[in-house]
Amino acid sequence: MDEQGNMMDRFEFLLGDWNLDYQFPKSPVSDVAGTGTGTGSFRRVLADKYVCFDYSCSLTTGEGQAHALFGWDEKAKVYRYWWFESSGNFATATCRFINDQTLFLNWHDSLLIQTFKKDSRDQLTLRMEHPNAEGVYELVLQVLLTRR
Repeated sequence: MDEQGNMMDRFEFLLGDWNLDYQFPKSPVSDVAGTGTGTGSFRRVLADKYVCFDYSCSLTTGEGQAHALFGWDEKAKVYRYWWFESSGNFATATCRFINDQTLFLNWHDSLLIQTFKKDSRDQLTLRMEHPNAEGVYELVLQVLLTRR
């Protein structure tokens, strides 16, 4: 396997089909608190050079879908993330593995941070946080992913 394929092996704990359980408090990024459910899948694509994340959800605030890609930027030696939402939103992030079971995302053009953490073989937690007025990061979204 080439070096780029090996770099994408770190995403192995995310691969598969997942049920999604959303919870989000009222926060700087949401005027109301809410919950929701959805489904998603992570899979390797394009000769194992990328990991694709597709999901759809139904939240108390509306419905949505997104398509995202993780990739290794060989030149910059960093993982990159491109996120496309059915609402028309588009965002990018730089990613780093904290350890073999935790992926950290630093969203560009925003103060948001996000982690995907493996809780067990069949469960992950996605947490998105934003700093409050004192600079302390607070939860703005949590998604429990359970393997289907």
